[in-house]
Amino acid sequence: MNISKHILAYIKITRPLNVIVTFFVVVVAIYISQKENLDLSFMVLASLAAALTAGSGNIINDIYDIESDKISHPRRVLVVSSISKKQAWYYYLFINCASVFIAASLSSVLLTIVFVVTLLLFIYSAYLKRMPLIGNVTIALITGLAFIYGGYAADNPIAAIVPAVFAFLINLIREIVKDIQDIEGDSKLKYRTFPIIFGIDKSNRIISLIIVLLLGATFYPFLTHLYKIEYFLIVMIFVNPLLVLCIKFLFDKKKGNKYSIISSILKLNMLIGLIAIWFGR
Repeated sequence: MNISKHILAYIKITRPLNVIVTFFVVVVAIYISQKENLDLSFMVLASLAAALTAGSGNIINDIYDIESDKISHPRRVLVVSSISKKQAWYYYLFINCASVFIAASLSSVLLTIVFVVTLLLFIYSAYLKRMPLIGNVTIALITGLAFIYGGYAADNPIAAIVPAVFAFLINLIREIVKDIQDIEGDSKLKYRTFPIIFGIDKSNRIISLIIVLLLGATFYPFLTHLYKIEYFLIVMIFVNPLLVLCIKFLFDKKKGNKYSIISSILKLNMLIGLIAIWFGR
């Protein structure tokens, strides 16, 4: 393998889109939480530490999911041997050390959050992912914690609670959707995810219920004057219609890659939601 492809494999295993999204989640969280303008370098470093933690979580997830990914995600880096499992472990440790070092240079609270999240991501990949809903809730909590982390970086974590709840709900939906997508590979490895134990129909109903809760929750920041009209307009025009579209796809009887489409819609919605909060604040 040439050097450029090797470097690309190292980038790809971190899921760079997820890493970038995490970076900007923390930037937004700091922006909406800060009482006075923070130093730009502090904001960038705090966001970078969180982004690296997310990247390391994706690496350890791929390390433990090699066998499942051979069925569900055959093009993943470790499945096609673009880098070895041993190299992935070293890379995982290196990124974790980098994120801990950066967080430690900023504050003890940020260091604690980074350490706890790193530990949770390891436990999730090694054990919790195979359990019904527990793993899903763990990842959703970690995603919501990114906003709380940004709130602590701005020394105002209370201001980050509402977007943290939104992030928790939308990622809980997405995690269950991903379990449905992976059901074939997970079944062969005897994982006990929610769709495997309770079936796809019940999983669809759980997803729909969470979407309805999220739809209702989107009204709260505007009705309580937490966010301005810009937030409400973006949410009503883009975010909520896309959530309703997800429900439509869930109960569409046509076969196809509808869960892949739903997952993509949810990713897009997270980005639009960040934009709504940014302009609404």
